[in-house]
Amino acid sequence: MCKHILNAQVSIRAPCCKQWFDCSECHAETQSHNLAKTVEMVFMCKKCKKAFRKDMSTYEESDEYCPYCDNHYVLEAKTPQAVLGVEGEDARVDARMLKDDRVQQIKKGSVFDLDDDDFLDRLG
Repeated sequence: MCKHILNAQVSIRAPCCKQWFDCSECHAETQSHNLAKTVEMVFMCKKCKKAFRKDMSTYEESDEYCPYCDNHYVLEAKTPQAVLGVEGEDARVDARMLKDDRVQQIKKGSVFDLDDDDFLDRLG
């Protein structure tokens, strides 16, 4: 599973080391050499698990599909995005993390923090 491209549909066989990778960044992370460029690329479809070759010099729009199962493997890449969120228990069980704006919040304070009018109203 590729951590760089989340919706990778094929694996690519690197012509330099003859190993399979989901993307060129995966190759760069694990290997000490650069990825060799070639005209013919070898792919393996992740849907039907069959390997096929494509000549990149005569690449057409019809070549964007697996020749065995017609899986569309040339897609807009989905990359992971950093997200900041709050983790907690199920809100249906423990709702202490939630604030309901419809409910008036009780202000807890000291009697000594009141101004003179509020102090006299509280005393009676």
